[in-house]
Amino acid sequence: MRGLRSTIALVVVLVGLGAYIYFVTWKKTDTDSTASKQEKVFAGLQADKIDELRITSEKGDVTTLKKENGAWQLTSPIATKADETEVSGITTNLGTVDITRVIDENPASLKEFGLDKPHVEVDFKRAGDKDFQKLFIGEKSPTGASLYARRNDDKKVFLIPAFQENTFNRSTFDLREKTLVKFDRDKVDGVEITADGKTVAIAKEGSDWKLTKPLQTKADFGAVEGLVGRLGTAQMKSIVTMDASAADLKKYGLDKPQETVTLDVGSARATLQLGSKAEDNTVYARDTSRPMVMTVESALADDLKKGADEYRRKDIFEFRPFNATHIEFTRNGQTVAFDKVKNTGKDAQTNPDMWKRVSPSAKDVSKDTMDSMLSRLSNMRASSFVDSTANTGLDKPALSVFVKFEDGKKEERVSFGQHGSDVFAQRPGDPGAAKVDATDFNETIKSLDELSK
Repeated sequence: MRGLRSTIALVVVLVGLGAYIYFVTWKKTDTDSTASKQEKVFAGLQADKIDELRITSEKGDVTTLKKENGAWQLTSPIATKADETEVSGITTNLGTVDITRVIDENPASLKEFGLDKPHVEVDFKRAGDKDFQKLFIGEKSPTGASLYARRNDDKKVFLIPAFQENTFNRSTFDLREKTLVKFDRDKVDGVEITADGKTVAIAKEGSDWKLTKPLQTKADFGAVEGLVGRLGTAQMKSIVTMDASAADLKKYGLDKPQETVTLDVGSARATLQLGSKAEDNTVYARDTSRPMVMTVESALADDLKKGADEYRRKDIFEFRPFNATHIEFTRNGQTVAFDKVKNTGKDAQTNPDMWKRVSPSAKDVSKDTMDSMLSRLSNMRASSFVDSTANTGLDKPALSVFVKFEDGKKEERVSFGQHGSDVFAQRPGDPGAAKVDATDFNETIKSLDELSK
């Protein structure tokens, strides 16, 4: 019995020793070789010298790309622009990827490493190269921290970091340009959105934007530019079909789109249609200049459903404290006016400008109080809009403000009305009224009372 126990113990020790040799010596990963100097897979390779690529992904996609006039193009299986970021990731990593450990200089079989039928293959040429250089990627190492790989016709098997799998294992869709709708952003001078049976139209006037439907008023520059930018950077999530038939358009809800946005781009137009819901929080989409049907994040469809108020100018005033030169407040039939003048006092160097009350009587006023009031007024923004001035108090304004700014070249008027605890503002010519923060209004009145003493 004692001999049997000794034999079992010896077997256990031998099994443990064998496992140690397998995982720590022959199969050990890059984490055990950090002390040694690592060799590059393609030493001296410069990313910008690569001008041709062929990528075979784990799914079987074979994509060829070529650099033309400094820009990457897909040449097969489709001809289209490439995603420059994706391609740059591949070319850069080809030149920097390390051999973390050599596993076998001349293996009897490549099958155990997954290199008899590589999961991923990356081929490339530099300008002047006759033949492709190749990187073959196989299975992950036992720890999962590395990948088995080999290069060109060399049988040597080595390890590279496992994170490189995401870099090199790219499908045709990954490598192609995925712009949803193509247009020159700098030339956009009109936007029209139709959603839920309603249309919002916006047109450019000089450097500003103006709402033209369903009402005419100034538009919020940031909101409109944000929409144009959102459309310009929107990416397709997948391609459903490259050549949609009438039946396809009906199937995907694009015969009667849920939302349509049209961009006027100088003399050209770009139109994007969004259809029914697809999988993974996406919707079907179509750029009418192309025959394909794509999917896009449903968040874009939600953005296009926003009404006209989203694009109305929210700033109540255009002036800013630093460029205002004259301001008048009319309340209860009385007007108080202030002018910005040059400071001739001892502190003129640090405070070159100062404010004076000029009506109904002349008086120097507190710079801090004036600055605070101007800042509060200039930062006023609409929280919402109403279509009519009824029940806003604007028939008998609680306060009217007239401002001159930019050396008197510009001026503006705003009237404020009160209805219960709510405060509304209106600019001449604007439809309806804007609801504003009552606290801002009340604090302005307090400052005005102090400056009027």
